[in-house]
Amino acid sequence: MMARKSVLFFAVPLLATGLLAQAPSSQAAERWSQAKATAWYSKQPWIVGSNYVPANAVNELEMWQAATFDPHEIDKELGWAESLGMNTMRVFLHDLLWEQDSEGFKRRIDTFLQISAKHKIKPIFVLFDSVWDPLPHLGPQPAPRAGIHNSRWVQSPGAKALENPADYPRLERYVKGVISAFGRDDRVLAWDIWNEPDNANADYKDSEPTNKVQLVLALLPKAFAWARSVSPQQPLTSGIWHENPETPQHLTDMAKEQLAISDIISFHNYEPSAKFEQEVKWLQQYGRPIICTEYMARSKGSTFEGILPIAKEFRVGVINWGFVKGKSQTNLPWDSWQHPYVDHPPAEWFHDIFYPDGKPYRPQEVAFIRQMTGANNQ
Repeated sequence: MMARKSVLFFAVPLLATGLLAQAPSSQAAERWSQAKATAWYSKQPWIVGSNYVPANAVNELEMWQAATFDPHEIDKELGWAESLGMNTMRVFLHDLLWEQDSEGFKRRIDTFLQISAKHKIKPIFVLFDSVWDPLPHLGPQPAPRAGIHNSRWVQSPGAKALENPADYPRLERYVKGVISAFGRDDRVLAWDIWNEPDNANADYKDSEPTNKVQLVLALLPKAFAWARSVSPQQPLTSGIWHENPETPQHLTDMAKEQLAISDIISFHNYEPSAKFEQEVKWLQQYGRPIICTEYMARSKGSTFEGILPIAKEFRVGVINWGFVKGKSQTNLPWDSWQHPYVDHPPAEWFHDIFYPDGKPYRPQEVAFIRQMTGANNQ
């Protein structure tokens, strides 16, 4: 869900090559040991999946609210994922859903997990997200903005809650409530505590807190602590997303914190295969399982054909952005925010694999994914 890579790298001295995983952090002592993380990963298949929102949902609120939650659509689409040999989906939750109706929300998550298990899929749930609209609201969600990529996605928590410490106990109840309910559920693969926590969202800069990064940097370890306090059996993570392996001395404070408190390492990479492999090799120094929780942007050179063979060779989990072309409009590129595609489609889809009727965008891509996952042999 990376908004565009416009964030600068800030010079932050690295303690020592290979030692960042032991950097001081308020919650670092409670993270899984490398041995525990490795043992967990050894029991998993090669992790392959997509970031997922149904075609008929414009954002995570529309996906999950009772009035628009659609098990039939989810069942149909996850059947397509199963046919590709995918075994996970990365799925975003939202704190307002817990506030709105915690019991109903838990029932819908359970329904989603029942459907996922039917299709041999263990989702990774994302609890917080700093990307796109910082002013979320419950109730009917607005229609997509014409020709614009992910035009109605919303942050969790929103700017108002992030700026107001009086809201933090509510956020704590959300984290503890969801993970208490599903933290020992074998149908859940992992918890992604915060997506792109220091994303600056240039397209919403007038609505963002001026000190957003500082606020999130203080709240991130608290969110991990809330999650760990209810003893989930699954690992916790938060993915770095704009670091440059060629200049590791420029690692941001946020990335240092993410790497220091995550049980398993996750990252986002929308670059061609050589850059992807470079980042994988750089992250191996931390001695923990690695999952790329976002990749695949065709016009940027990040493709299934380029990334999957490397990920399989290094046994790195991979979760591409976009599954079905729909109301999120992530088949459109990021530059649609400046130049909406209202009069013509892009030369090629940016993200997504299927049309809403299940037809593959590129049949040869689907065949390649099936070949890599071994779905053809099942």
